[in-house]
Order: sequence, then structure tokens, then C-alpha cells
Amino acid sequence: MDFEAFVSDIEKNEWNVYGVEVYKAGKLAHSYGDTKEKHNIYSATKTVLSLAIGIAVDRGLIDVNNCVLDYLPRVNVSKMSGESLEAYKKIRLHDLMCMSVSALPFQVESENYLDYALSFPVVAKKAFNYSNNSAYLAGVALAGALDCDVGTFIEENIFKVLGITDFSYKKSPEGYFYGASKMELSVSSLSKIALVIYSGGTYGGKRIVSADYIKRATSIQQMNREGGYGYFLWKYRDGVSINGKWGQKCYILPENELMISYLSHIDNNCVVRDSMERHILGVC
Repeated sequence: MDFEAFVSDIEKNEWNVYGVEVYKAGKLAHSYGDTKEKHNIYSATKTVLSLAIGIAVDRGLIDVNNCVLDYLPRVNVSKMSGESLEAYKKIRLHDLMCMSVSALPFQVESENYLDYALSFPVVAKKAFNYSNNSAYLAGVALAGALDCDVGTFIEENIFKVLGITDFSYKKSPEGYFYGASKMELSVSSLSKIALVIYSGGTYGGKRIVSADYIKRATSIQQMNREGGYGYFLWKYRDGVSINGKWGQKCYILPENELMISYLSHIDNNCVVRDSMERHILGVC
């Protein structure tokens, strides 16, 4: 591992990287830049939602194999067209979490996010369809199962336990936690989220979510061209990664006893990943 060479690449190329942390065997080994200031983590928000769903699964409050309509507000379900209603009766929460629902657009294009997402004649099949609508629906379903605000649930059951005090997140116009994006965390806080996954569901010796859920979340539930997708987690080499669209990343590699987190804002963020792989992982 040549962390200094990785830092040199960041500075030499003037990549807009806010901060980096590298953990070895669960301990912080290297850091660079500002790891305490919070930034938008975009789709990395989905992984935080996955952990929240896992906690609810462990408590018997929600079942990923149940139809998503079981957990959605009756008032919205009652407004669905016959075609959409029949289609959604075949959609499980599992299908939404592993992005296996076709016909859902990537982005919301309405002032009412929930009615918009429920207006499509969707199909669950073995084809990857990455959509913010899928994550949003999963979050609304979780709210229905918990009968409380998902953001508050995350604050109490994840952030408070991990010692994360500086954060922000957004809600939809209807008032639901927007689980697809719009959360702000620091590099250090994102690392804490990833350490729960790295350690099989614990943090600082405290059980956050079951090892069984972490195993399912990090297993390939849906194949895609990147190598596979779990429950709001991407397959990466022998582990998984947390991904945001402008280079908000955390690579979790338990077999190598490595975890690399960084927040950046770069159009072509593959250049940072390539440098990380070359200097941290030793991949030519």
C-alpha cells in the first residue's frame, strides 16, 4: 500500500477530493484532507436506508419478501389505475431493494413522488433497472412498517449509536424521507456506516443489525454489468462498494481487511478509483 502516492495523484491532478480514510483490520490507518465536514453523498444515501430496513427486518417489523403495497398508504394505493395496481401486486420490497423492477424511470418527474412512482405498469424480472424511484418506494414502505418517520428512525437507531452528530437529509414534498439521495455526511461518518457492513453488523462491539441481514445485503441479488447488486450495495471485487454519482465512495473488502472511504465531486470519478486501486490495492 502506497497511500502517499494516492494523495500525490489527488494533489497533482487537482482532483476535487474533500477527504479520504483508509481502514486496515477495522482501524483507521491513513487519512487525508477534511474528513469531518459533511457533503452531499447522493446515492450513498441508499445504503443508509438499507441498514435501516435491516434493523426493521431484525425486529420483525417488515419482510422484504412481502408485496410493497402491504406497507404503502391506503389513500395512495386506492388512487392507482387498475393496470398499475395489478402490476404492483407482484412487486416485493426485495425487488425494489435490488433494482429488479422494470418500467420505473430513474428520476421523479412530479410534485407528488409517491403517486408518480405508483403510476407505472411495473414488472419484477431478472433485469437490472437502477432507479431512484425504487429506493424512494422502499423508504415509504419502511415508514409504513414502522409507523414513524424514517429519518427519525435512522437518527435514533444508526446515527446516535455510531456517534454521528453532524448530518442532514431531505424529505419528499409529501413528507417522506427521500431514501434515494440528498443526505449529507462527512467522510468519517460514511466510514462508520461502512464499518457496520465490514464487521458483519456491529460497531464498537455493539450489534446494530444482524449478520444474516448483512450477508443478504452484500450478496448478489441482481446481476448487472458492474458485477452484481445487493440491497442498495454494489458488488466490488471480493467485497462491496457504497456509491454516489459524483465520486462519493466507500470500498469494503473484508477479505483484504481493507476499507477505503472518500468524498469528492468529479465528473469522471473513475480516475480516483483507478488511482486508489493502483496505489492502495496494488492492482495494475
